[in-house]
Amino acid sequence: MNELHGLRAVVTGGASGIGLATANLLAARGAQVAVLDLDPGTVQGPLRAIRADVGDDDSVRAAVEAAVTALGGLDILVNNAGIGAAGTVEDNPDSQWQQVLDINVLGIVRVTRAALPHLRRSALSRPGSTAAIVNTCSIAATAGLPQRALYSASKGAVLSLTLAMAADHVREGIRVNCVNPGTVDTPWVARLLDAADDPAAERAALNARQPHGRLVGADEVAAAIAYLASPLAGSTTGTALAVDGGMAGLRLRPPRP
Repeated sequence: MNELHGLRAVVTGGASGIGLATANLLAARGAQVAVLDLDPGTVQGPLRAIRADVGDDDSVRAAVEAAVTALGGLDILVNNAGIGAAGTVEDNPDSQWQQVLDINVLGIVRVTRAALPHLRRSALSRPGSTAAIVNTCSIAATAGLPQRALYSASKGAVLSLTLAMAADHVREGIRVNCVNPGTVDTPWVARLLDAADDPAAERAALNARQPHGRLVGADEVAAAIAYLASPLAGSTTGTALAVDGGMAGLRLRPPRP
């Protein structure tokens, strides 16, 4: 498939996990891709690696400009950078709330704000086509998960932000959507499992709460992002695509003994 041939994409948080899987898939489908990451040192060609801290506006603006210069423009933005947090509403101090909301929500704001002039130019230069923004949200935005109060609040904001952005920019030829992954087999989840008292039991519990019985693969989320970013989704905007093994919508009976 080469439906992204000739398009230019930026992926934030693209050095590992969902971001790296997405960057590699976009490149495999024909796009030129720049990865913005706090530590992009492991990123290899054909991806272009650019250091960026989505928590710092100056860093973001410099990185986006560097990416646009390297790529010759910008047609696709994937806002994937984010951090996690565990705990109930009692457990996380104000400083952690501020950090997570700053990265997960304001990080999207900063990167999108810097990218919008270039995405508008892309839409104007390709009559009949649209530029695309895809935000990485989470099942935590739509389902109550235990021990995820702060993280869920941040991703609920991402979902609402996605809808508002879609309304603001649809008439400029810019589509905005998000993906809502379930629990994905990423380095962050691996660290949570390693920190658990019984990692094997914790993994089994995470597998079991998703109706298809396993963790979601990063490549599966990347495929959803690539679709939403592509011209094949030209009439899709303001949507949240769940990639969660049925967790958001299915209510299965307990398995028979």
